[in-house]
Amino acid sequence: MPRHARRHEVVTIAVAGVLSAGLLTGGCARGNAGSGQARHAFHLTGEAETLDVAEQLLERGCLEKQGFRLWVVPDSPPQRTFPYGVDDIGWARKHGYGSRLRAGLEKAVSADPNQKYFDSLPPDRRAALLAAVNGPRPKGLRARLPNGVEVNHSDQGCTAEAERYLYRDLPAWFRATRVTNNLDGVRVAMVVADERYREALAGWKRCMGDKGYAFATPAQSADRALDPARGLTREQEIRLAVTEAGCARSSGLSGVAASLDREYGAQVRKRYAKEVGDLARLTREAMPRARAVVARG
Repeated sequence: MPRHARRHEVVTIAVAGVLSAGLLTGGCARGNAGSGQARHAFHLTGEAETLDVAEQLLERGCLEKQGFRLWVVPDSPPQRTFPYGVDDIGWARKHGYGSRLRAGLEKAVSADPNQKYFDSLPPDRRAALLAAVNGPRPKGLRARLPNGVEVNHSDQGCTAEAERYLYRDLPAWFRATRVTNNLDGVRVAMVVADERYREALAGWKRCMGDKGYAFATPAQSADRALDPARGLTREQEIRLAVTEAGCARSSGLSGVAASLDREYGAQVRKRYAKEVGDLARLTREAMPRARAVVARG
């Protein structure tokens, strides 16, 4: 079963969304745990990783009762992100725009034992597995995202059962996670719409032009570098990324973006204080249960 299938939701457009802002990321790949995985082989350090593994263990038990299999595959640590363009020259010299990191992520996804298992099933069993994981229909849980989009999910199925056990108040958990998962996009959209950011961006654009690159935004340069059809060599990708990072520093774009990011980040957290607070509270209260689940394996 593909891991992302565990988060299937139905989206209803309620209001026009905020300005979308692409996030350049180095990728986040899952490790690969085979079918011979020991029940007590988990060595977890972070809360998020413990909660994720505990949820998967609970889902595995739920699915096994229905005749399906699930491999527990812990997340790898999150990677660097550059929502306003690459501004770390050292990182750029090593990774460029992260094309190889992305390739590694794609390789990990294709090697995921749950993906292989899902692909091996006939169509009717795939449908049955998705229903077992997600519930029969997207009904019971609802959240309105910051951009006005309404998302709905079933309050039944193995995912809901596992999350209900861990977090107890499933509707509150659903709302808190869906809203807070979208706050980065809200914050970034506010930053790039700010006149102070636009003024700094103009300086970045001039700097890039002086270096021979005609890009209006860091997103354009990243798209150029990561587009397979453009066929940039490894050296060309790194050269472009290093130039972009240097211009971000010399033009002041990096500093302006960081300052605005903190300013608008505080505003966003204040605006959605209930959801942020609920997430922290429910996570804290779930940790003893999650550790017990992981200990049992």
